[in-house]
Amino acid sequence: MEAAVAQQLLQIKAIKLSPQNPFTWASGIKSPIYCDNRKVLSYPTARKFIKECFVEKSKSFGFFNMVAGVATAGIAHGALLADALGLPFVYVRSKAKGHGMQNLIEGELRGNERVLVVEDLISTGGSSLKAVQALEDYGCSIAGVVAIFSYGFEKAKTAFEEEDCKLETLSNYDTLLQEALSIGYINETDLAMLENWRAKR
Repeated sequence: MEAAVAQQLLQIKAIKLSPQNPFTWASGIKSPIYCDNRKVLSYPTARKFIKECFVEKSKSFGFFNMVAGVATAGIAHGALLADALGLPFVYVRSKAKGHGMQNLIEGELRGNERVLVVEDLISTGGSSLKAVQALEDYGCSIAGVVAIFSYGFEKAKTAFEEEDCKLETLSNYDTLLQEALSIGYINETDLAMLENWRAKR
């Protein structure tokens, strides 16, 4: 699954690699990789494949009876998974709405559900764990977090371990690099630069 997902993300250019001319993230970090999994939604074949992979991966979390997406990029993928499984869906905002009901969590939630949280991308894990905390504060228990892709930063691994929250991803940085190398997207020099960048994070 991991290699096939990586191949799909590269094919639709949801992930771009540019070790010689790094991208600048919103945080200001210079990065040789740029990941925009929203692009998956624009390609029906890729969208269906990613949805099926989410369904398969969700089996490793045991029982859950609610799916929650993390705003904004996790909303669509979470809704697709919930629909495929025939389960209720909610989404968690990054901060409470400033008007109306001032909701942090949107949708019908009783507070006793077992929730699987869906995210598109794991970098530091901060936004995902913030959503987990919001759901726990509401009274829910968390089956874990599932995401399309992870950079594999040690900081994220540590954060999820400290919160005792299970994390699974459909693909990851190491698999992506090997796939990119095998199709000639990058060369051995690029690979070394990309591995070195991640090691410093």
